[in-house]
Amino acid sequence: MTASLQRLTNIRREEVPVALASTAFFFFVLTALMVLRPAREALGMRSGLDAVRWLFVGTAVVTLAVNPAFGFLVSRFRRIHFIAVTYLFFATSLLGFWVLLTLAPKVTGEVSGRVFYVWFSVFNLFSTMVFWALMVDRFSVEQSKRLFGMIAVGGTLGAIFGPWLATLLATPLGTANLLLVAVSCLMCAVGCAWLVGRLQPEKLGSGGRADSDASPVLERETVIGGNAWEGLRASVRSPYLLGISGYVLILAVIATFLYFTRLAMVAELGDDLDLRTVWFARIDLITQGTTLALQLVVTGHFMRRLGVPLTLALLPATVALGMLGLAVVGTLAALVSFEAVFRAVQRAMMRPARETLFTVVSREEKYKAKAFIDTFVYRGGDVAGAGTEGLLGRVGTGLAALASLTIPLAILWGVLGIWLGRIQRRQATAAHARVCEERTVVAV
Repeated sequence: MTASLQRLTNIRREEVPVALASTAFFFFVLTALMVLRPAREALGMRSGLDAVRWLFVGTAVVTLAVNPAFGFLVSRFRRIHFIAVTYLFFATSLLGFWVLLTLAPKVTGEVSGRVFYVWFSVFNLFSTMVFWALMVDRFSVEQSKRLFGMIAVGGTLGAIFGPWLATLLATPLGTANLLLVAVSCLMCAVGCAWLVGRLQPEKLGSGGRADSDASPVLERETVIGGNAWEGLRASVRSPYLLGISGYVLILAVIATFLYFTRLAMVAELGDDLDLRTVWFARIDLITQGTTLALQLVVTGHFMRRLGVPLTLALLPATVALGMLGLAVVGTLAALVSFEAVFRAVQRAMMRPARETLFTVVSREEKYKAKAFIDTFVYRGGDVAGAGTEGLLGRVGTGLAALASLTIPLAILWGVLGIWLGRIQRRQATAAHARVCEERTVVAV
């Protein structure tokens, strides 16, 4: 790498192999997701917006049911094993849907469409959660601030490549065979996860914490242990994890507000499925392009120089200003612009900063508590947001009422983000001082 490229990306020469492997890992995960997402959206809208709200409830229930199973895997198997099992489970499920669509296409209807919608929503959360859990397990706090934004570029490229691939292959292969494309991407993701583990093993020092002087063999032989419900208990006991839960909950509520506002505005354009698909594609294209630009040139520098607290507060500030503008203008073009900026800031800047919060917790919390927060708490926010938006829609108060609710919520969200960022910085400083003290004792 040239010196100018190193300054642009914040990646050091020795970090290039693992950064590329991590980027490829996220690329394949997001490609698998985005190849299937158009089918999920079309199937979800088939029965109307009220049915989608109930599908959110079903997704939250299934997510809660799946969490103990994932916690059991974390407790009993080494990391790379339960990561592989998670992706293989979803790949096997995709093969089941493919068999149904191929051998019995007439059987597929609204019921099977709803099942696929709920399954995809669970798949979406767990696949990205497992990826980021491995990242926060393998990279230090300092590395996360520099590298997570660049690694997230892989996800953005996958989010662009997936829809393009679906458009290219849907006609010659058929929609059902796109599921096989997603299965292939998941298998590549498992291979990349193994490569990341080989290139960047987290090493254990005293107290089970990361220590660069410990043996890398120790990490590969260690099982996290505990029980399946430890993630829920840890999330409730720790004020820090409760704060992260609150941050994620508000994020999900506001994202759901925007999601249903977009569905409602696009639905007003007409019942033509192709027209709706075009508008959804335009929104995704604008969003991914903006996200990619931010990830390439801004994110790593922003977190490293301004810190995690301000980065976490940036999205709430964007929401407050965007909802105010949307309430005043109230057009689809304004919504498209707002949602593009929202998603770009969320994926390019807020998400890497939010993942950095988990770099200072224990390994068990990185996988179990993180799984509970990123899946069930997030889906709980979806349900709360969908119910609130539906109630406001039935009352007929419109965007003004939605903005009057969202803006104060965004202010609370921003304050919570700043608090979490400061706690994370304090714990990271304390952990660094403790490691330096232990090394001094050993040296003496």
